[in-house]
Amino acid sequence: MNRLDDLEAFLAVVEHGSQAAAARHLERTQQSISRSLTSLEQGIGVTLVKRTTRQSHPTEAGLALYARVKPALAEIENARAEAADLGRKLSGRLRVGAPVLFARAFVAPAACDFLARFPLVEVELKASDRPVDLLAEDLDVAVRVRNLADSSLKARRLGDLRQVAFASKAYLQRQGRPKRPGELSQHVCIVRTVDGRDEPWRFVDGGEPLALRVRGRFRCNDTPAILEAVALGFGIGFGPLWQVRELVQHGSVEVILQDFEADRLPVYAVFPPTRTQPAKVRRFVDLLAARLKESPI
Repeated sequence: MNRLDDLEAFLAVVEHGSQAAAARHLERTQQSISRSLTSLEQGIGVTLVKRTTRQSHPTEAGLALYARVKPALAEIENARAEAADLGRKLSGRLRVGAPVLFARAFVAPAACDFLARFPLVEVELKASDRPVDLLAEDLDVAVRVRNLADSSLKARRLGDLRQVAFASKAYLQRQGRPKRPGELSQHVCIVRTVDGRDEPWRFVDGGEPLALRVRGRFRCNDTPAILEAVALGFGIGFGPLWQVRELVQHGSVEVILQDFEADRLPVYAVFPPTRTQPAKVRRFVDLLAARLKESPI
């Protein structure tokens, strides 16, 4: 076995919890997985995985190695696939999923650019705000605007969303400008609901994260409706800056409480748990990441 095979076996054991499961995933024998682990540990000089008859658990050294090796092996695999794709024309259907407004603002323009560059490719964009199962929906890639909970999916971070509080000048002139997040309890807030639950407004105050449950007479699950209500001066809103940027540029609303903004919300491209992505998927994700980098979000 070569060293890359040993590292691949190590990653599979950590991710799947046992040598037997790793062997099934990699379509290798359990004995070869065991030899790879032993070879890797002997070469490094530390124990990486504690073995039992049924389970395997990474040691502290194993976890540290896993964190460094996983992205490196993914890059190597992508480099191999790209080399194999040289000289081939991209073709076939690319199925992409994304949240509705994000699809409209970023993914659709990127798809049009992609189609112009690669005339043999077709793109099917499925815009939906509900969580999607990539395998059930037969998607090649999906955009997720949140922290990822499903570790079985492969993912690439595309960028980060700045989340802001905003209000119309008319509202601020009438009701005053809050100077700290805690003062929002004295203001009319427009509450965004997600799956019937009120979404908290996240800030940082005094170096500590703060998740506020604001109150308001208008609760809504539709972003354009919330933006319209804020622009009309009914109350204060909260959400990703890219959704409200045009209103800010036109002077309809302005961003407030900027000194208390929380950590940005990550944007990921996620893929089915296959070993490699086709060239058309990688090229499209590269293009989308470049467009997000060029457009402040």
